[in-house]
Amino acid sequence: MQEFTKFPTKTGRRSLSRSISQSSTDSYSSAASYTDSSDDEVSPREKQQTNSKGSSNFCVKNIKQAEFGRREIEIAEQDMSALISLRKRAQGEKPLAGAKIVGCTHITAQTAVSGCLLGDPADSKGAPVLPGVAVFAWKGESEDDFWWCIDRCVNVDGWQANMILDDGGDLTHWVYKKYPSVFKKIRGIVEESVTGVHRLYQLSKAGKLCVPAMNVNDSVTKQKFDNLYCCRESILDGLKRTTDVMFGGKQVVVCGYGEVGKGCCAALKALGAIVYVTEIDPICALQACMDGFRVVKLSEVIRQVDVVITCTGNKNVVTREHLDRMKNSCIVCNMGHSNTEIDVTSLRMPELTWERVRSQVDHVIWPDGKRVVLLAEGRLLNLSCSTVPTFVLSITATTQALALIELYNAPEGRYKQDVYLLPKKMGE
Repeated sequence: MQEFTKFPTKTGRRSLSRSISQSSTDSYSSAASYTDSSDDEVSPREKQQTNSKGSSNFCVKNIKQAEFGRREIEIAEQDMSALISLRKRAQGEKPLAGAKIVGCTHITAQTAVSGCLLGDPADSKGAPVLPGVAVFAWKGESEDDFWWCIDRCVNVDGWQANMILDDGGDLTHWVYKKYPSVFKKIRGIVEESVTGVHRLYQLSKAGKLCVPAMNVNDSVTKQKFDNLYCCRESILDGLKRTTDVMFGGKQVVVCGYGEVGKGCCAALKALGAIVYVTEIDPICALQACMDGFRVVKLSEVIRQVDVVITCTGNKNVVTREHLDRMKNSCIVCNMGHSNTEIDVTSLRMPELTWERVRSQVDHVIWPDGKRVVLLAEGRLLNLSCSTVPTFVLSITATTQALALIELYNAPEGRYKQDVYLLPKKMGE
């Protein structure tokens, strides 16, 4: 804190951020120590923690890392011009005054930069980085922890959300099922993932969607920047950090040729990998063919490939049957929505042995000695094992914020109980 008071101006803070990013090995080692320390054996749910404001309305792994987190936020701001511009405008107009936003999304230092735009949010998957933000999340949550965190954000005495910011539909599903009275009073839902949008359309088709929802996923800014360009860079980052694999000459199968799949294939092809594509949509399959990739069924190539990457947003794309047929040392990872794309549950059987070789890397060993390298236990590779470009997160967060502002301030009757595409003008 004494170091920060020496630089009260914006320019000073920027120069300090740059010096930290270039030379502060202590900061990075401290981050590593808190994610891997023996202290993590105690569940955050069992800890009593208080932040600098005296509040205990949060649950994170280690509140002592708050200063490190704030420095990360300072660094992130340097490449988030879209969000900073919107934040400056919002400070004068206050378009979300009175909004009570509950969110379930991937929280990073970049997400924290957007927090001040969102009135009084309670993000369910992050760290306490801004005053007034109640956060319940930590790295390495179990399935039970995940749903517990969501429930803690929704079920708050004296506070009731009137807007939902979701990524995958889990929060929307939870409120709809467990708190129907709260769901009926929601003024709008903003959803940014393929899976979440599909779930909203299912609710709408069944006549059960009683609030307007904004489909951010299909906006051009989300599709191109977050799905295509971001995954094109982060897929290699995640694989290199975890496996040190060389891609030249490797045979890789990418399941799904949507925007995420397109980005992954382009990056792998550029490094000299031999890339196969599986795809059930005929148009996307034709695009893969025209881009020079061989379109196959997974069962046709599963015995020979070195890497399997899922990018579909679907369930059980890679089954136990596929896993049994893979060759020794095959790398399996997911770039889609959630850990349901790879049937990880089928691997937790008595006949298979799990060996943790490094953070986010497990060897699953068959009785005959064959090993399959599973990354992040089937969760999102780029978010679990590497970082996502700050510039891209700025664009996505800005798009989400604009959608929230649009739904919250729309005149009564403009949006019915249905799912809407983000207006093109807003994307522009």
